[in-house]
Amino acid sequence: MTRSIKFTLKPRWNEIEKIRNRSRRFLASHGLSDDNVQAFTMVISELIENSVKYGKFETSNNEVIVDIQINGKTVTVEVINPVDETVYTHLKALDKTIQWIRGFQDPFEAYVERLKAVAKKPLDDDDSGLGLARIAYEGQAILDFFLSEDHILNVSAVSNP
Repeated sequence: MTRSIKFTLKPRWNEIEKIRNRSRRFLASHGLSDDNVQAFTMVISELIENSVKYGKFETSNNEVIVDIQINGKTVTVEVINPVDETVYTHLKALDKTIQWIRGFQDPFEAYVERLKAVAKKPLDDDDSGLGLARIAYEGQAILDFFLSEDHILNVSAVSNP
């Protein structure tokens, strides 16, 4: 049996905490362990933050959609938002990072390598790429994304804890 919830939020930083709290309650209400609830809440937060950071919200009705599904032991988180051609460089980096993470036998190895790279960066460099490695390692999730013809980006994280 699939249990799911869908949230819609305005692309504002102060909205993220509200969705994080609502997601945490949803996950906990469906019997996930405290550790898994914390891990998936982090996954949701990281994906929403990236959505707000890189999405293109040109009209007031552009929103971020967060869809959480629990099917047996599998948890799927999808974050959907509009983009435009100005973010294609970021999408290439997203694809490259996802493929890089998948190249490791254990996501912990990717996480450690990303931490080493971040440690070498200047303090004012806020584009670490650490969030995706955290999702793979701490959330034990497989990342993927899809860009539709009408410039809607869907980024997903699937975990089977």
